[in-house]
Parts: sequence; C-alpha cells; structure tokens
Amino acid sequence: MEDILDLRGLKCPLPALFARRAVARVGIGEAVTVIADDPLAGIDIPHMCRQERFEVLALEREGNETRIVIRKPASPPLVSN
Repeated sequence: MEDILDLRGLKCPLPALFARRAVARVGIGEAVTVIADDPLAGIDIPHMCRQERFEVLALEREGNETRIVIRKPASPPLVSN
C-alpha cells in the first residue's frame, strides 16, 4: 500500500517538515508520495531529503501542484566530498 501525504494548502516550511516526519515513520525501503501546492515544495523537500539521506524517486510538477515520491533507504548512501 502506498502512503500518500496530501500537504496542499500548507506553506513553507511545513511541507518539508511534515514530509520528513512521514518518511521517518515508514519502514526501511518504503516510500511516501507527497502532494503539495506550495511553490517552494519542489525545492525544499528534495533539499530536506539530501540532508536526511532519503531518496527522491520522482518529482513531477503539474500546474501549481508538485508530487514527490520519497523512499527511506535501507542504508544511507555514502557522501563523497
């Protein structure tokens, strides 16, 4: 079953904060689909994912909505400097 988090109507920074909480709660390897209409969500949520080492599987924009699929990886990817 796919987790869908509808964050339409929320403004920055709430979409990124709620998305982080939702992905942190799912099991390893599971994904959450986030739907947001905040113009900054397409920037803020992927940035949060990089910081938390979550994987962005898809990012689509249609009209004023952004749909982002985020997965909690089995192990954090190595960060190279």
